[in-house]
Amino acid sequence: MTTASEPANSIAFQGLPGAYSHKACVAAYPAMAPLPCPTFEDAFAAVREGRARYAMIPIDNTLAGRVADVHHLLPYSGLNIIGEHFERINHHLLAPKGASLDTIKTVESHVHALGQCRNLIRQLGLTVIVGADTAGAASELAKSGDITKAAIASELAAEIYGLQSLKSNIEDAEHNTTRFVVLARDAVEPNPNLSNVTTFVFRVRNVPAALYKALGGFATNGVNITKLESYLVGGGFVAAQFYVDVEGHPAQRNLRLALEELEFFSHEVRILGVYPAHPVRATFKAPGE
Repeated sequence: MTTASEPANSIAFQGLPGAYSHKACVAAYPAMAPLPCPTFEDAFAAVREGRARYAMIPIDNTLAGRVADVHHLLPYSGLNIIGEHFERINHHLLAPKGASLDTIKTVESHVHALGQCRNLIRQLGLTVIVGADTAGAASELAKSGDITKAAIASELAAEIYGLQSLKSNIEDAEHNTTRFVVLARDAVEPNPNLSNVTTFVFRVRNVPAALYKALGGFATNGVNITKLESYLVGGGFVAAQFYVDVEGHPAQRNLRLALEELEFFSHEVRILGVYPAHPVRATFKAPGE
């Protein structure tokens, strides 16, 4: 496994070696050295402090939804989103050498990975053990060498920890994909004439129809909102912050006008990044399209 040594050629991720975030780093930046970090905050700090050039952070999954805590942490990371990456999640049923589908009795993994592989777990009659993460489950399994135990993790985890894959691509849904954002200390300035994504957060004023009015400018100016999520802030049940992805670049007239109208009806508008849209984005269609 390549280890991080030169900060300018390192990319930080949250988790142990073999995590899907590690796999995303390898897929998106194969020439860079992945830097494992215990928490998202540690990954952000690695970039801020110059120990890594980028951070690869999962933002949401087509099955599990948004990644917990990330929306709260991103606005205060001190970093800029400079890109996005879509990673197809292919789960493997891993076991120590000598194990088989007949010997395994339990399976351990992250709660989302277990939930994404219900059909096989039920088919094999395995007892589920919820672990902290996929790579951690693989690491612990390798240490135990117990042929009655299995883990659900990536093929990369199998290679790193010397496990065998008893079954590949065991996820129930073929569309299982995680979207990551790539963070850096300095913002990028993508070509406004190409396909771009602008990500920002804002808070609405605590008055009737505030959100309706704040978002009206995007409708009237023909700006496509591809993601809109709210979450509570301030330790109460009144103030909400919204995390938004839209298509376009603020240099384009329609998005500029929409953002100006947003600022009139809301407060604390903060752009987290303007970056090129990943080619895979165009392949995702809404139901019925």
